[in-house]
Amino acid sequence: MNDPRTTGNGSSSEHPLRYKLNNELHARPPVAVRCPQAVSYVALTHEESSTEQQIAHLRHLAEAFAVPLPEVDGDHLLLITPRFRLKWERHSEFSCYTFFRDVDGEDEEATAADALPARWLEAIPGRLLVATHLSLRSAERTTPESVMASASREGSSMIATRVAEGGAWVFTDFLLTDGWTRFLVLDEKLTPRQTGRMVQRLLEIETYRMTALLAFPVAREVGRLLNRAEGELADLMDRIVAASTPEHERTVLGRLTRLAAEVERSVARSTFRFGAAAAYYRLVQHRIDELREMRVSGFTTIKEFMDRRLAPAMNTCAANARRQEDLSGRIARNSQLLRTRVDIELERQNQELLTQMNRRAKLQLRLQETVEGLSVVAITYYASQLVNYLAKGAKALIAPLTPEGITALSIPLIGALVAFGLHRMRKALAAADGGHD
Repeated sequence: MNDPRTTGNGSSSEHPLRYKLNNELHARPPVAVRCPQAVSYVALTHEESSTEQQIAHLRHLAEAFAVPLPEVDGDHLLLITPRFRLKWERHSEFSCYTFFRDVDGEDEEATAADALPARWLEAIPGRLLVATHLSLRSAERTTPESVMASASREGSSMIATRVAEGGAWVFTDFLLTDGWTRFLVLDEKLTPRQTGRMVQRLLEIETYRMTALLAFPVAREVGRLLNRAEGELADLMDRIVAASTPEHERTVLGRLTRLAAEVERSVARSTFRFGAAAAYYRLVQHRIDELREMRVSGFTTIKEFMDRRLAPAMNTCAANARRQEDLSGRIARNSQLLRTRVDIELERQNQELLTQMNRRAKLQLRLQETVEGLSVVAITYYASQLVNYLAKGAKALIAPLTPEGITALSIPLIGALVAFGLHRMRKALAAADGGHD
């Protein structure tokens, strides 16, 4: 049989991720489950935990039961031992371990975690976020009526619902008992594949509701910051209105800039968490819809429980995320408004400075013209003295003219030449300056 990777299909080349992307749609299929079955599930965040560490820990488990560890296909594997099956998956924020164990009909209270080596579960790399025991039983051996009657006698806040269009019953209270939440599933008419998908949906609901709630403490912290920042922004707006000097405006602008930096830092730290919470909450809602619940009289369904308990927390996260973005925009607009006021004041001061410089330039020009007039007189005086000295030296040659007469005649001529020369020089300098501009 030809390898599809090498068989020609009319294309000169193919994308290197073609097969990986196609196989991703078929990854992590649900494990077929038969009654009676005990399922234990844990999910741990990736804090200080790498894929290599998790695989090494899985290898220790396989060696404890003398079975080979399957090759890791992407970020998941299925390990089969004589006592249980383990499905391991690594996601972007957490890794989950699902243990399936066939139990005897007389020992329906046993859990799948009981089959693990001592302390192996506690040593899994990461921080524990979700721990759930799920007991799958036949509705013929354990009737739904007996479970509901027991819950009514004990006065517990049990959630009871029929799923898969009446194919099974689910009972839980989402409470931690000995560190574990518990589900009881009574199978009426589901196939092993349908049961496996239903078990997977219940475990995903438990996982995604917890990962979604990781944003709730962040929302509370952000809420405290927003309450303080909004009050400070209102105070700064009053100061902007009352500011009467550029110094006051610059002081307010500095405080606004500091407040903007504080809010933007909060936005950078919480945006991912709020976005992830919204995505996880949508997954919870989608998995609940896939259960196809049917109401049991006198009991709450899983959807109603999530709408009453989880939805308000998610709405708080979404509201604080919107408040944070809105506050960031308001601070930016107010900062721009104040910067505009400061810029206008600076332009006014610059205009006054230019006016003063222009006035000084005019005064300097008049002074220069006065100096030029004095310069003509001074140069004419010294030049006429030179003519006088020359005339006296050539007194015999210039007779009958006298040195005094020649000096007197030269004064108007020298003054005219000096004035003309200075005028030409000023025009040349002005032309050069105009050409440079």
